[in-house]
This record gives sequence, C-alpha cells and structure tokens, in this order.
Amino acid sequence: MAKEKYVAYVSTYTMGDNHGIKIYDVDLEKGRLTEKDEVQITNSSYMTISHNQKYLYSITDLGVEAYKVGSDGHLEVINQGSINGMRGCYLSTDYTDHYLFVAGYHDGKITVLRLNEDGGIGVITDEIYHKGMGSIAERNFRPHVSCVKMTRDNKYLCAADLGTDNTNVYRLNYETGKLKMVDIIHSDIESAPRHVKFSKDGKFLYIVHELKNIIDVYIYKEENNNPEFEKIQTISTLNEYHAGGSAASALNFSVDDKYLVSSNAGDNSVIIYTINKETGELTKLFCLPISGDYPKDVTLFPDNKHLVSLNHESNTMTFFNVDLKRGLIVMDGKEIKVEKPNCIIFHKLVQ
Repeated sequence: MAKEKYVAYVSTYTMGDNHGIKIYDVDLEKGRLTEKDEVQITNSSYMTISHNQKYLYSITDLGVEAYKVGSDGHLEVINQGSINGMRGCYLSTDYTDHYLFVAGYHDGKITVLRLNEDGGIGVITDEIYHKGMGSIAERNFRPHVSCVKMTRDNKYLCAADLGTDNTNVYRLNYETGKLKMVDIIHSDIESAPRHVKFSKDGKFLYIVHELKNIIDVYIYKEENNNPEFEKIQTISTLNEYHAGGSAASALNFSVDDKYLVSSNAGDNSVIIYTINKETGELTKLFCLPISGDYPKDVTLFPDNKHLVSLNHESNTMTFFNVDLKRGLIVMDGKEIKVEKPNCIIFHKLVQ
C-alpha cells in the first residue's frame, strides 16, 4: 500500500520577497518540510483550498487569486479577481465550491464572488459593510471582519468581527449569491472574535477570541428555517501563568477531528485540546512554548505526531515531535527561515 503524500502551502507577507506562497514537500515520518517551489504573489496573507481539493485561493494586494492544484502539488495560475475594496485578511468557499467569501479587516466588508466552472474567480455577487461600534477606541472603534465561514449544512455564512465583538450570521441565496443577515452571535465585550470553525459533523461552532484569549463553544442547529446557536462552554487558550498582552491567533482541527489547536502571541505558546465528539466540549491537553515570536498559525501534521508553528515576528517555522497521550512537545531540528509567515495548509496528493 502506497504511503500518503502531502505538500504544505505557506502564505507570507512579501517584505522584499515577492514570492508570497511557498510550497513544501512534507516528510511525515520526520515531521519536516522541504521547499520545492514558490509562487509570485504580493502579500498572500491567507489561503484556502476548495472542498473538491482542485483549486487554491489566496488573498493578494490586487484582490484574490485562483490557482489550479497540480497532481504534484504545484500551483498554476487561473486568474485574479478584484474585491472592490481594501486587501482582505481571510477567505473561504462554500461547501459546493460555487462561491468565494472574503473578509475585510481594514474596511469591515464581506465580499461574495461567484466561482467559474474552471475554478476561476467570477463576478462579485454581493458586498456587505459591517456597521457598529466596539468598546476600545484604539482598535475596536469600527468593524474589522476577520473570518468568514459557512455552516456545514451550507446554509449560513458566519462572519466574525473582532471590532464589534459580534459574529454576524447570513443566509446565502444560492441563485443570486446574495446574503441576508438573520442572526448575531454576541461575544463578550472586548473579546475580539478572530476565527470560527465548525466541527466536521456540523453540530458545533468554535470561536477563538484574540483579546480575551478564550474559545467559545456553541451547539448549532436549524429550527423553523432559522439558525440557532447555544453557548455551552468558554475555555482559556492560556495557562494560569502566562505573559501579559497575549493575543490568541490560530484555530485548526487535526485531520482526524479529535484535537483542536490554538496559539497565543505574546505568550508565544501553542495549546491543544481534545474534542468530545458527543458534547463538542474541549478539554485542555497542554499549553507549551513554541520557540518563536508571534505564532500566527500552528497546526498538527496529518499524523498527529508532529507540529509546526509559523512565527510571524521571528520569521521562522519551528517544528516539534508531539506525544498527545503524555501531553508533551519536544523541539525537532532546526527552525526554517521564512519571511512573515501567516498561514499553512497541508494538502494530500492524489496517488
């Protein structure tokens, strides 16, 4: 039986290097990455792969860019599309890959774009500006849409806004590509919801909050053609002893959906939780240092035996062996230098 093969895509900010996406071969046994290619793109702050695994989409200064994913993991440009606004910070597709959603941190905007049959970016179908005031004058004085993610039943778009401490919920009209707001999930004041993720079965929603360093867990269901969210847990992303001024950042599931991974800038740590599949609740396994500065993204390798941290301010990726049963990570080999890394995606190659 052939071993599974993976590549890893790493998006970066292009400070002096215009190759904003790095492509790495993945050594699962050793838990290491080897660079094999790079893609010329400006400030690829976030990427996503379509649910059919055929296309990769990236933020760029020009809007968004679409790539065809080759059988060996190489990326071939399809086209670019404007988002008619300031540079986005997050993007995702719906579960049928008909629409691309872009979150605008700087202008508080959601942009919806239709996707073409060839995976390319089509026309803008809707543009929504968030409105409202947050509580912190320095940062939360206006909307900052930080994440856009569909519910697993593909009916509603959840848009986390760390400026207003809300996650707005929109119904998507599949014919027109238009959004209609139907609910608001209110987070704690001054908590700053950053990223949202749904469990694979679609029953549970996880929201990580940047300023309060917490994850809120919700039960999601649809009643009478309307979404309902019930909060069941709030859990810290930090140890009781931690560095001041910490900010929660990453939110990633393990490939088998048994674990949830988050990170803390300032504290410069990674935290891993086990997930109760029945209740959706999280139990902390450990919170440990990642040997780098400002871990923007941290994730487990597909085998759950290794971990990589993308350290935005120290311009490194650090690697660890992971023992989830004992709750330990041990640094594994030298760091890899990469300028301003921001996001990593593991992609399984089709054999």
